[in-house]
Amino acid sequence: MSRVQLALNVSNLDAAVDFYSTLFATRPSKVRPGYANFVIDQPPLKLVLIEGHGEHGSLNHLGVEVASTAEVAAATARLSGEGLACATEDGVACCYAVQDKVWVDGPDGQRWEVYTVLADTEVPEARVAPVGSVGPVEPGDAACCPACT
Repeated sequence: MSRVQLALNVSNLDAAVDFYSTLFATRPSKVRPGYANFVIDQPPLKLVLIEGHGEHGSLNHLGVEVASTAEVAAATARLSGEGLACATEDGVACCYAVQDKVWVDGPDGQRWEVYTVLADTEVPEARVAPVGSVGPVEPGDAACCPACT
């Protein structure tokens, strides 16, 4: 099953968890320092809250969670075949999970990822290369986790 992911920058994680728990009538599936995520059945949504990153109340990034690495590879092939610049990552630790993913940028610069979770981890971060970049990733480059920038 695929589900859309919405990652939000929040100013107060506890208040945000309380609000979204009430709104979606469910508790978060994972809570770590400065981070929480909800796996919501109806509507199918992965809601990620990231404290202390970006402008409070702003969008951090968007995504589509898929069930397997094969689905990530298929998305990469399809998107690059349509001429979109893709940045792929395999086995990266991000948002307290090990993931395989591909990133693309929307027309207004919004970040989208298609990803699968391979395992949980206590490591919060990874550095993510900006789409279309070449060379090593530097601190401060675009990323999904608060500790990355």
